[in-house]
Amino acid sequence: MTVCMGLLSCVAALTAWVVIADAKELSITTIKQEPYTMSKGSELEGYCIDLISELSTKLGFKYKLHLVKDNRYGSIDSSGNWNGMIGEVVRGEADLAVAPLTLTAVREQFVDMTTPFMQTGIGFILHKDVASEESTFSFLSPFSTEMWIGVLIAFLLTGLCIYLVGRISPTEWAEPDTDEHSFTLLHSFWYITGALTLQGAGPHPKALSGRVVSAIWWIFAVLLLACYFGNFHSMLHSNSKHISIKSFEDLANQDVIDYGTVEAGSTMLFFKNSNNPVYRRIYERMERKKSYVSSMEEGVRRTQEGNFAFIGEAVSLDLAVARYCKLTRSQEVISMRAYSIAAPLGSPLVKNLTNAILQLSESGELTYLRDKWWASSCVSADGAHVSEALLPHDLRGLFLLLGLGLGFGLLLALLELLSRARHQAKDGKKSCCSVLTSELNQRFGSRGESAEQDSSDKSKA
Repeated sequence: MTVCMGLLSCVAALTAWVVIADAKELSITTIKQEPYTMSKGSELEGYCIDLISELSTKLGFKYKLHLVKDNRYGSIDSSGNWNGMIGEVVRGEADLAVAPLTLTAVREQFVDMTTPFMQTGIGFILHKDVASEESTFSFLSPFSTEMWIGVLIAFLLTGLCIYLVGRISPTEWAEPDTDEHSFTLLHSFWYITGALTLQGAGPHPKALSGRVVSAIWWIFAVLLLACYFGNFHSMLHSNSKHISIKSFEDLANQDVIDYGTVEAGSTMLFFKNSNNPVYRRIYERMERKKSYVSSMEEGVRRTQEGNFAFIGEAVSLDLAVARYCKLTRSQEVISMRAYSIAAPLGSPLVKNLTNAILQLSESGELTYLRDKWWASSCVSADGAHVSEALLPHDLRGLFLLLGLGLGFGLLLALLELLSRARHQAKDGKKSCCSVLTSELNQRFGSRGESAEQDSSDKSKA
């Protein structure tokens, strides 16, 4: 019995292969939509074009490609006739329809459809300004989290550097045994805080090294505040109203922006036939306002203009987000569906096409095609600047300037102390290293040891 079934399967596959091989030329209909099918001079290119080529190579058929005449995917009109690519397949004007055709129960009644070559669902895109959520801490939004961490590290390092310079430089602290040190660690941080808020806090450094560190910090603070307030002003004066739209329920509950989908498409039919009250409200509003669009390109264009959300299939929306920086896609994806190839009812091509699609999926070829045609090339459509939180690399030159300034200030302080140690060593006929070590011990708390060393030196003398 098993042998007989195997023989029947082989015969069926051979018959289908012979039908394909004997066919003079398959007529394939498709539709222009990025990145599935696009014009390149007099030829076509895109995901679906590459898919057809791969299937042709695997199954060994020749084909002739043409664009659907009415630029529609396929739906039943009022007279009960199919339009679009499905209509061409039903009427025998095309042997196959290869495009982002959604597999639906209604279409399956009139055409045969292969196993899906791509999975998707329904989502929506909208302008980032509209999608942004108001926050209690929106005053932090001009800088990213990484940027705030960088500013905090810069603040701590500068305070520590001021403290070290104040202790090391002999101009700041001439006599550690008798004079009181003015630049304590607490005062150092208070001093740079005053500079950061443009208020000032004395006393100011007297040494050249301390003044260098202070000047660099002042420059850093002024430029940092300029960047902060500039970005903050840009975010506050956005042209779009700030409301939080994260889901289809949020979309249905607001009346600030319009939304729509492609007219007579599978997405529109989903909302029309849904029993979910939220989805029904979305459909009723689209019907009432007639906010449908004729194509995905028009929907993306209206979304870029602002105050409009385009509802469509997530995989196609991902492409728009990859192309245009100002757009963002909803995290919520509903009504999972798939794209398939359509053929006439009873066509022997379907079985072999299904098998070939599965092979391409298992070999990773479909993933490769997806990565190839969905590669991000984010650009702003009108060339305008998009206000976003600043990242550390945006101001890396400013942080580099501060780092160099701090290092230079510390180096100057050490040179000042070294110069004093050389003079004292020359006058006291001691080694420069011993005097420098004694000075550092005095300035960083080891006064007892240095005092004992001085007394022993005097007794020896």
